[in-house]
Amino acid sequence: MAGIGLLGAIALAGLVVAVYAAWLFHDLPDASDLADYRPPTATRVYAGDGTLIGEFSDERRIYVSFDQIPTTVVQAFLAAEDRNFFQHGGIDVGGIGRAMFKNLFNVVSGRRLEGGSTITQQVAKNVLLTNESSLNRKLKEAILSSRLEATLTKEQILELYLNEIFLGYRSYGVASAAYNYFGKSLSQLTPDEAAFLAALPKGPNNYHPKRFPAAAKGRRDWVLGEMEQSGFITADELVAARARPLITQDAPRRAQYADADFFVEEARRQATARFGRETVNGGGYYIRTTLDPRLQSAARDALMRGLENYDRRHGWRGAWGTTDFAVGWQAEALKQTRPPERRAWQAAAVESVAGNVVRVRTARDDRTGTLLSADAAWANANRQLKRGDLIFVEPTNGQFALKQVPAVNGALVVIEPQSGRVLAMVGGYSYVLSSFNRVTQANRQPGSAFKPFVYATALEGDFTPASIVLDAPISFAGGRNGERWTPENYSRQFYGPQTLRRGLELSRNVMTVRLAEQVGMTNIVELSRKMGVSDNLQPNLSVSLGAGETTPYHLTAAYSAFVNGGRRVDPYLIELVQDRNGETRFRADERTCRECSRGFSGQESPRLEPRGTQVIDPITAYQISSMLEGVVQHGTAASARDLGRWIGGKTGTTNEYRSAWFVGFTTDMVVGVFVGFDDNRSLGYGEAGAQAALPVFTDFMRVALRQRPARPFVRPRNAVFRMVNGTEEAFRPGTERHRQDIVPEILTPVGPQSYSDVIRREQEAVRIPVTPGSAPPPVAPPPKKEPAEDLSGLY
Repeated sequence: MAGIGLLGAIALAGLVVAVYAAWLFHDLPDASDLADYRPPTATRVYAGDGTLIGEFSDERRIYVSFDQIPTTVVQAFLAAEDRNFFQHGGIDVGGIGRAMFKNLFNVVSGRRLEGGSTITQQVAKNVLLTNESSLNRKLKEAILSSRLEATLTKEQILELYLNEIFLGYRSYGVASAAYNYFGKSLSQLTPDEAAFLAALPKGPNNYHPKRFPAAAKGRRDWVLGEMEQSGFITADELVAARARPLITQDAPRRAQYADADFFVEEARRQATARFGRETVNGGGYYIRTTLDPRLQSAARDALMRGLENYDRRHGWRGAWGTTDFAVGWQAEALKQTRPPERRAWQAAAVESVAGNVVRVRTARDDRTGTLLSADAAWANANRQLKRGDLIFVEPTNGQFALKQVPAVNGALVVIEPQSGRVLAMVGGYSYVLSSFNRVTQANRQPGSAFKPFVYATALEGDFTPASIVLDAPISFAGGRNGERWTPENYSRQFYGPQTLRRGLELSRNVMTVRLAEQVGMTNIVELSRKMGVSDNLQPNLSVSLGAGETTPYHLTAAYSAFVNGGRRVDPYLIELVQDRNGETRFRADERTCRECSRGFSGQESPRLEPRGTQVIDPITAYQISSMLEGVVQHGTAASARDLGRWIGGKTGTTNEYRSAWFVGFTTDMVVGVFVGFDDNRSLGYGEAGAQAALPVFTDFMRVALRQRPARPFVRPRNAVFRMVNGTEEAFRPGTERHRQDIVPEILTPVGPQSYSDVIRREQEAVRIPVTPGSAPPPVAPPPKKEPAEDLSGLY
C-alpha cells in the first residue's frame, strides 16, 4: 500500500508539474516572430538639401542593421553586458555563478544585485515579455532564450538588442543615443563614447551625465576597464580613453538645425493626415521636404527682427518680473520665464539705476555691466527702470542691450511659384511661446494686398494697363447704421482720371472700388477662388479693398500665378516619403517622364509639362507682375527700390491698422509677410503695410537674393508692347490703343470741394469701358471726414 501511495504521490506531483508547465507556457510568444520583428522607429524629416530638421516618434529610435554598427560599439556592450555572448547558448551558467558570488558582497554593502542575464535573455524580456520580477518570468525568459538561439543568428539577436534597448535621454537603441548624447552618428563615436553608451543599460537615470557626472564617468571608466580585460582595447588605449572628459549635449535634440519649428510641425500635421499618427510616429519613414535651410534661417531672423523693431517703436512695457537678490535668486529668475528663441538673450536683474546709467547682473553666468545709454533712455522714457527688475539683455561691445519679447506677432512664408514648393515658413515670433502657425491658421483681412486680383479680373476682360478709370468721390447704399458707404483713399484726396497701372502702383481705394463695380464683384470673387485666395469671399464691393479673409499661405500661393505665366500651383511642404524598406509611399510631383531614365547620348533634354492649372492669361499675369514691379519702383513700396529691378509686390493695410501685409516676388520666390496682434487689435496709427511688413520683406530679400538673384519676368510670346507715359506696357493683340503717347499724365490731387471738376474731366475721358445698357457709376456728394485711422471706409 505504501508503494502504491508513493507512486500515486509521484504521479500527482508529475500531474501538478505538467499542469503548471501547461499554464506557464500556454501564452509563451513564438520566438520565430522575431525574425521579422521591427521595433517602433522614428520618422526622420529632412530639408531639400539633406539637412535633418526634425523627428516624429513616441520612442526615439533609429534602426540600424548589424553591419552598420561599428565593432567598437559592439565590443563595448559585450564587455559591459555579456562577455561570453558568442560562446553560450542563451544562458551563461558561468555568468550566473559569478553574479551570485558578487551578490553575497552586494547584500552586505547594500549595492544593487546583479542578475547575470545574457543579452539573449534581455532581448526575450524586452521584446517578448513584461518587466515583472518573478520566478515565472525567469522561467519563461530561459525557455525563450533557448528558442531565440535556435531561431536567430547571434548577429540578429545582437542587432535586436542594440536597437531595442532604452539608454536614457529619450533614446531607444544605440544610433539614437549616439545622436542625442553626442550629436554624432555611430561611426563617429570614440571608444570612450561607445563605453559610456554601454554603461547605461543598467540604469540610465543613475548615470545621467548632467545630473550625476561623477557616477556617469565612473561607470564609463569601468566599462573601458572591462573592454581592456576582454582584449578589445590595449592598456595604452585604456589610459587615453579614461583621460578624456565626458562631454555630452545639454539635452536630447530632434535635430541640430532648430530654425524650422513651425515648418516641421506643419509637415507633421500633413503627414499624419495622410498616413495616420501610428505610422508616422513609429513607421521609420524618410520624409524629404521642400525646405531651404538658408532661406528658412533668413526668414526667421527677418521676421523676428521686424517684430522687435515694431515693438521698440511702441515703447518699453516694463520688466517681466522682480527679484530681491536673496540667495538663489538666479535660479528663481530662470524659472519665472519661458526663454525667448533669441539665443543670445539672457535673463538679468537691474542692480542700480542712476539716470540713464543702469547696472545689471545676468542670472545664468553672473556677469555684470551697464545697459547701453540709448536703451536705458528708451526704457526710462516710458516706464522707469528700478532695482530688482528682471529683464532680457544681449551682450554687445562690452555692454548690454535691453530687449523685450514683442507682444505683436506675424508670419512669413516663401513659395517657389513654378512648383508650389514651400521654401520657408515662419508662423510667429517664437514657437516656444506660441505654436499657433499664423501662416496656415490665421484668417485675416488682406487689405490692399487683395487689389491685384481685382485688376487681374479687369485685365482678363476689356481693360488694359493703360485704361483710364476715374479717381473721384463715390458712395453706395448699405453702409454702417443705414448710412451710405463712402470709400476713401489713404491720403484723403482724389486724383482724377488715372491709368490702371498708376491706380495699382499707388493703391487707390476709390479707383479700385469704381473698377470693381465696372468689372463685377461676382467675376472678381470667382477668379480669386480659381487662383486659390479663398473659397469664402462674398461678392461685396468692400471685398475689392480686402475685406474678405484669407491666410498668408493661400494669399502668397495665389500670387504665384502672376509670376509663373498664369498657373495656379497648390503649395506643399512634403516632397517625398519612403518607408523603412526604401519603398516610395508618396511623391508630390506626379508627372511622368519616360525619357528621364535613359542615359545621355547628346539628345535633347526631356520636356515636362509645367505644373498647375491655367487660371489667367499669361499676358494678364505679365501685366500684373509688371504693374507690381512698379509698386516697388515708384509706388507704395518704393522704400524697397534699392533691392533692384525685377522685384514686384503689393502692400496691404486693413481698417484701423489692424493688419499689415506685403506680398512680394521675383521670378523664383513669392514671399508673403503678415504683421498683426493675435486679438486683432490695432497696430497703431501709421503702422501700414509699408511701415510694418515691407521692412521684413526687404530684410529677408537682401539675404535671399544672394542665393537666388532676381531675373527679368518672362515676356509672353504673343504680347504686343507699346510705350505709355515712358513705361513699356504689354497688351493682348488687338487691345493696344492708338496714340498711347497722349494718355493723361498723373494729375495733381483734388479735394472734395472740386469734385465737380473731376466729374467734368471724367465725362471727357471716353476710355472708361462701360457695359452696354448699364448705368454710369454713381456720383455722391462730398463725403464726411472720417477719423484719421480709418483707411478705406470699410465697415
